[in-house]
Amino acid sequence: MQKILKQVEKTRVFDILIIGSGAAGNSLALQLPSDMSIGLISKTELHEGSTYYAQGGISAVFSKPDSIELHVEDTMKAGAGLCRANIVKAVANDSKEIIKWLLDQGVKFTKNNVGANNKLHLTKEGGHTHPRIVHADDKTGKVIQDSLISGVKKKNNIELYTHHVAIDLITKDQKDKNVKRCVGCYILNKKNNHIDIFKAKFIVLATGGANKVYLYTSNPDTSSGDGIAMAYRAGCNISNMEFMQFHPTCLYHHRAKSFLISESLRGEGGKLLLPNGEQFMHKYDSRGVLAPRDIVARAIDNEMKIHGLEYVLLDISHKKNLFIKERFPNIYKKCLEFNIDITKSAIPVVPATHYTCGGIDIDINARTNIKNLYAIGEVAHSGLHGANRMASNSLLECIFFSRKVLKDIERFKNEDFEDVHKDFVDNTTKSISEEVIIKHSWKEIRTLMWNYVGIVRTNERLLKAKNRISIYKKEIEECFSKNKISCDLIELRNLIYIAEIIITSALTRKESRGLHYNVDFPYTNKIAEDTVINKKIKNDLKLYREK
Repeated sequence: MQKILKQVEKTRVFDILIIGSGAAGNSLALQLPSDMSIGLISKTELHEGSTYYAQGGISAVFSKPDSIELHVEDTMKAGAGLCRANIVKAVANDSKEIIKWLLDQGVKFTKNNVGANNKLHLTKEGGHTHPRIVHADDKTGKVIQDSLISGVKKKNNIELYTHHVAIDLITKDQKDKNVKRCVGCYILNKKNNHIDIFKAKFIVLATGGANKVYLYTSNPDTSSGDGIAMAYRAGCNISNMEFMQFHPTCLYHHRAKSFLISESLRGEGGKLLLPNGEQFMHKYDSRGVLAPRDIVARAIDNEMKIHGLEYVLLDISHKKNLFIKERFPNIYKKCLEFNIDITKSAIPVVPATHYTCGGIDIDINARTNIKNLYAIGEVAHSGLHGANRMASNSLLECIFFSRKVLKDIERFKNEDFEDVHKDFVDNTTKSISEEVIIKHSWKEIRTLMWNYVGIVRTNERLLKAKNRISIYKKEIEECFSKNKISCDLIELRNLIYIAEIIITSALTRKESRGLHYNVDFPYTNKIAEDTVINKKIKNDLKLYREK
């Protein structure tokens, strides 16, 4: 174990600190007034994150016979009774305006041919009764992200901090001891391994989801639940974390790293088949391959278990060659890398974790229960997605709540800045933790979550998982306190908190609803309630044992 150099601390002060550079964080930074100083934190490069890899699109009502009311109805139905109606209606109402704003930022969405008046091309995905998905071929997230980053780089009041990793939030108790105010964040500079203090009047968490807690995920490596874990440790309410969405169709190949096969491929006529060519989705839902994701993922999982399969097939080869190449150029090109020509043969697919439907509990203005701390995007639980996110509502949510934060901050921006003096633990005498230990713990946790807290759950597996996670947590916290802080160690610590929250939430819910299916509680309760977890809640295993 080698000694480390002293980590020199610097203090940086802003009006607004945005942690996360996806669609939510970038769109907020872009909209904030030029007289406000903004610090924008990115764990890696600005473009890296789930937004960049989003293929499908963004939902909005543009044509009849579709309507706002139908968009709301579809979302509420997919959310299995847990959506907040006021949030769903507000987001759907603003959807068209949000698309127009993105067009103004230079986002080039796919349009119909000139003969169709050159209007936006709308496609259909699971859970939607009408075509309402605005897209940019099959790489919508990349096109949106590129446009937003281009705009952000042009603003002189934004300071960009790439390769910086948030460690923990800094809070201050108010006169009312039950109220906290967020005043900053400890952040690791990966380039020189220094820990700096970032202070701000307002802090916005836009760090994305927590899907890296599972062994197989369609998400990039940045999705380690950092914002949720930090908020939990600071005292935020965390809601509905048992609802982890598994995307039904990810490319099955040992070198593909769970490459996502967009739901829009099924929306354009793709069929789900067993290896013998037999279709099976009709046995599970009248909507077939366009049923909501929770239903399709469980159906695939069940068929794989029944037949002892490693994958099922997704076939669109019956469509015209030119149509496939023009509509899905990214998927076509990627599959060719693995010698799969989707114009001629089916794609082997499996479910993989894809989206965190729960998160930091927020109101319609994106406020958390800690003053001056906001959360937007996948890190937040707004109530839009309920127990199962409907396809292509996530990017819409990002922009909607960035606009809400913008308006809310305008009301309070003249408040006095509350300074705080905090010292981080001196790391002068600390040693570097061996990477092999971190990687081993990482794999253990993710494998445990995949096998014990997956698509289909049981009380026995959940209780065993909780016991093991509690052991890992003690070891990891000890490692974190004794060793030099690194990005890998920060993520590992956050993952163990996320795992604990998911398991606790899953044990608390005594029913099956949406993405949470428990064999021991196969029914759905008449009254739908959120699961709210806070670090003040005692996590006693006896609470979960059935008499």
